[in-house]
Parts: sequence; structure tokens; C-alpha cells
Amino acid sequence: MSMAEQKEFPPDPESQQNLPSERSEAPATPEPDPVLKILGDSQEQFTQPLTGTGEYDASGFPLPKLITPNGVAPSRVDSRYSPDGQITWGWPHLILFVVYGVISLVLVQTALMIHYAPRERVSRQQLERILLSKPQFAIGSMLIWYGLLFFFLYITLAVLRGQSFWSSLGWRQIPPKKSGKPRHAMFFFFCGCGLSLLVALLTARIKPPENIPIEELFKVRQTALLFMAMAVFVAPLVEETLFRGYLYPLFAKSFGAAPGIVITGVLFGIMHGAQLGWTWSLVTVLVLVGIIFTMVRARTGSVFASYLMHLGYNSLIALAAIVSTNGFTKVPKP
Repeated sequence: MSMAEQKEFPPDPESQQNLPSERSEAPATPEPDPVLKILGDSQEQFTQPLTGTGEYDASGFPLPKLITPNGVAPSRVDSRYSPDGQITWGWPHLILFVVYGVISLVLVQTALMIHYAPRERVSRQQLERILLSKPQFAIGSMLIWYGLLFFFLYITLAVLRGQSFWSSLGWRQIPPKKSGKPRHAMFFFFCGCGLSLLVALLTARIKPPENIPIEELFKVRQTALLFMAMAVFVAPLVEETLFRGYLYPLFAKSFGAAPGIVITGVLFGIMHGAQLGWTWSLVTVLVLVGIIFTMVRARTGSVFASYLMHLGYNSLIALAAIVSTNGFTKVPKP
């Protein structure tokens, strides 16, 4: 058969199916929706961890990059929320957290009370003084409780949801100013020191009731020094993570940024009410302090900024208390 005769036959359809088409193109990957650049709602919606996009929003936030199998935005992501409201938890989680916190605090304090309480029968006031004089109870119970609270948040927010624990709770690098100039971390620290001086002037004439719980801590030198150390090295970290990192974003998402700032500040002041013997003038001042801390967190978008301010605030208080009492050696003995 000649070559000319072979050219007259049509091509074999089966052989054509096996040949790659010169015009065939790889299916185009759908462009991800812009909403995907905003933090989503639950771990089940994502197949890859959060990674930075190299882009920033209007407030200087680094935008996370979320990837889904088909490039479609998760249904529960709402771009109307500011970065403060883009969280992975809601009110059911808060209710569970509060119940867990109350139960764990009762169990911790009960266990330590049974261990350190005197064997002889004493009055309730005497028992409180004895327990507060023991740093193992007064300081140890709070440290254990703080650890249990962080454990709960780590398991429920990081392990079970596959998210970064610290960044999901607002611990981010302080973004630069709109002009592009960086914000210096020490600026927030010294602002906290200045706020502490202002509060000292405002409360100088406020006389709290006698024998309030926090004064009982200062009557034993070892307990007082450990309490000051906890107030500087532990309390700002824990309180900023819980109030400005966990509670404020939920309130901001539910009620708006301004109401969220106020609610968080009120809860912050009330939390310290028992230590101050419920002296409402002092509690009100701490509410204002909590509002200022939350405003800094909302303004910068970073818990790290409010932490530095809280650290400066507590550091100056601790330094003044140690200097004025000569290392708690001039405090009257119980």
C-alpha cells in the first residue's frame, strides 16, 4: 500500500483519544474569594494552616490566608466584622469556660484549704488570715488556677481547632502607624507607668475599709514579695490574654467595638473588687483603667500593646510598694 493510499483513510478515533490535545489547557484554579483572607470560624472548614499573605488591612493588620478545597469562602466567615471580631469561639464556649473556671477555682482552693488549714477549730476570720499568710495558698492557688484556665483555652482553641494559640488570642506584633513609622514597644510600657501615677493621684484620698484581703497579704513579708512578683510577671500576661484576647473580641463581635471596650473594662474592675473590699470608688477607677487597656488593644489590634501597658502599670505599683515599705519590713505584723 502506497503512502498516498494511507493518507486517504481517516484517523483512528481510539488512537486520537490517547493523544494529548495541543489545545487542551489545565483547568483554571478558581480565584479565592477576598473573604478567605479574613480569619474563619472553625477548624473543619480548612485543610491547611494559617499562613501570612504579606498583605495588610486598613488598620495595619497582617491578613491571614485561608485555603479551602474548592476555593470557596467558608459560609460562617463574615467580612463585616473588624479583625477584633474574627474569632473561632462564641457564647457557648464562653459559658463553658465560665463554668469550668468557677468549678476549677473552688476545687483548687478547697484542696489547698484542707491541706493548710489548722487542725484546731478557729473562726472564719482567723482561718482567712491564716490562709492568706501562707504563700502556698494565697499565691499558689492563683497560679494553679491560671494554669488550668490556660490549659482549657489551649485545648479548646488550639488543639481541637488546629489554630495558633497566641495569635488566635490577639498576640500579634504591634503594627506600624498609618504613616509607616514603627511603634516602639517601650512607649506603651511608659504609658502604663504614667497611667499608674495618675491613678495614684486620683486615689490618694480614698480610704478603703480596714482589713481588706489585699492588705492581709502585705502583713507577711514573704507573701507580699511573692504577690508583687506575680503582679508583675504573671498577672499582666494572664489578664490581658483573658480580657483583651478572649473576652473583648467576643463582645466586639456581638455588640460592636465601643460597647465591647466598656463591657470588658467593667468586668476587669469587678474582678478586682474582692481584693479591694468592694470599695466602689477604687473599683470604678479600675474599670476606667480596664477601659483604657482595652482601647489600646482595639486601637493597635494587638494584645501585646495592652500587655506592655499593663506591665508598666503594675511594675510602678510594685516598685512604689516595695520602696515605701522598705521591702515590706515596715508593715505591721498580724
